[in-house]
Amino acid sequence: MHFIVCIKQVPEGTEVEIDEEKGVLKREGVESKLNIYDAYALEAAVRLKERLGGTVTVISMGPPQAAAVIREAYMLGADAGYLLSDRKFAGADTLATSYTLAEAMGHLPPVDVIFCGMQTTDGDTAQVGPGIAELLGLPHASYVTEIGAVTDGAIVIDTDMGDGIETLQIDLPCLLTVTKEVNQPRLPSFRLKMATKDRPISVWGSEALVGANPDNFGLDGSPTQVERIFPPPRGRDREIWQGTGAELSQRMGAKLKELKYL
Repeated sequence: MHFIVCIKQVPEGTEVEIDEEKGVLKREGVESKLNIYDAYALEAAVRLKERLGGTVTVISMGPPQAAAVIREAYMLGADAGYLLSDRKFAGADTLATSYTLAEAMGHLPPVDVIFCGMQTTDGDTAQVGPGIAELLGLPHASYVTEIGAVTDGAIVIDTDMGDGIETLQIDLPCLLTVTKEVNQPRLPSFRLKMATKDRPISVWGSEALVGANPDNFGLDGSPTQVERIFPPPRGRDREIWQGTGAELSQRMGAKLKELKYL
């Protein structure tokens, strides 16, 4: 079986620079790490590989330094890695990102299950996984909390519906986005680190995605634009109010209306 996992390199902390002209984060040269939710997605794929056989391919989009998370994925059990890195991909919104990843997957061997983390810690949109599924015409389930049997071209999963857990059977191939409840990721293996230190990472630019529409890449291919992005102000203002419960509740309501929260 062939499993593909979408992984992303995200900023390590909150101290990041902002390109005010383009409304995007400056990612090059920033201390970064593997998106935590993607670690759960990768673990889910590796466990299925161990149960059923096959290979795990990871794919990421970002600047050259994003190759570091593919190296980490090799230490966690991935077999092959692809990095989509091109200036033309920069500034992509969730639709342009989904399009680029879907086009790249069309140039890989046929897949059985695509795994994504339920969201990324730098965007929190939870849109890219479902977007890829839609573009590839695949069934998908989001917020998967448990993966069960894989039989007769289908997979059984539990998904968090908000008001309860629902068990579903989904035909293969499919795409799943997973939550932290799905498993406990393993620690990177030193043995795999040494065994994979020379394993190649395939770096693809826009020219590798033969047949794709370049107008759908990056900032130019993004129908949504960030009007303004800025770090939150530091510090806190504090007021101490005194009065009866009724007086304080009225004052609180008036304050919330003043701040346009109500």
